[in-house]
Amino acid sequence: MQVEKELAKLKPEKDTLLTIGVFDGVHLGHKYLLSQLTKQAKEQDLLSGVVTFNRHPHEVLAPQTKLPFLTDLTQRINLLKNEGVEAIFALSFTSELAQLSARQFVSLLKKYLRMHGVVIGPDFALGQNREGNADILRTLGQDMGFSVTVIPPIMIDGEVASSTAIRNALADGDMKRVLNLVGRPFSLNGRVTSGAGRGVELGFPTANLDIDPGQALPAEGVYATWTYIDGQAYQSMTNIGKQPTFGGSQRVVEVYILDYHSNLYGRELRIDIMERLRGEKQFDTPEELKKQITEDVKRGRAILSSQGRG
Repeated sequence: MQVEKELAKLKPEKDTLLTIGVFDGVHLGHKYLLSQLTKQAKEQDLLSGVVTFNRHPHEVLAPQTKLPFLTDLTQRINLLKNEGVEAIFALSFTSELAQLSARQFVSLLKKYLRMHGVVIGPDFALGQNREGNADILRTLGQDMGFSVTVIPPIMIDGEVASSTAIRNALADGDMKRVLNLVGRPFSLNGRVTSGAGRGVELGFPTANLDIDPGQALPAEGVYATWTYIDGQAYQSMTNIGKQPTFGGSQRVVEVYILDYHSNLYGRELRIDIMERLRGEKQFDTPEELKKQITEDVKRGRAILSSQGRG
């Protein structure tokens, strides 16, 4: 069994207090749960740990529908570490794992990860058909000797902080709501690839980013963003869309970095998306588009200058 082979390679140095989940986005709800995990682990002299998965269970359980991810595995692991988690166990989510009963799965965690307790949210469930809810886990805990702590959800502006709420806010292009739910700006990472060169022709040379097709993106439009190059933040404008003025059909992410003139081809960039300036629009001529971009840059520069980075 693959999951058992993976777990057998993991050898925590002492008993663990675990939480389990994808933690896509590592948002404020996740952060609160993780803060309780690390606090309780320290009080009980346990190792705080997160069991996560290399891909979302949705890909295995409902492959016919696409669920865009907010953060890839590398980003998630880094963000989880930033919350003070001492050990992160990334498992492959497979159909075989999905068919394990709740008892079978927690038995493996007890055996290989020395699980002494779990910290979960109120809607958590694991095991085949999501049978292992909080009540079932409490029963298993009494039988098998581990504790179960349920952490209440965090409400932000009247809604539960969740990955679903963040995807909905992104779909609306509401970056302020995303920021409020996540607790940090929404970021994209990608390698600079060659484009059609239209930005140069318009006087606004852009860097086209190769973004993972599974990555969740904000609504199509123009955004005020910060671009990070060698740790330095630069003001930038980012267009997400299909370039309708030029008859485009494929969605692209292109960044115009203000006051930066070096070649970025092949470089990995990170952009923080701060505010949506407008939706994507088809212009009758390139000259009209150029005029609009000039206005976008002026407005975006004012927004970003007020934030005082760089």
